[in-house]
Amino acid sequence: MNRKNALFAGHEAGAQNWAILASMIETCKLNGVDPHVWLTQTLTAIADGRKQSDIDALLPWNYAADV
Repeated sequence: MNRKNALFAGHEAGAQNWAILASMIETCKLNGVDPHVWLTQTLTAIADGRKQSDIDALLPWNYAADV
């Protein structure tokens, strides 16, 4: 299903963005993390000025719900 949907990305950049997003979602699933919650909290942390040196804590395998 994913490969079929990726065919309709419209442009090479769109297909690349689709692949990145699909990879992040599947990585969350493999690590037992809700992708929607993880993405919401990660983007909020980045927008709030999280230090770049602390970015490893936001990765799905290091994620804690109380970020």
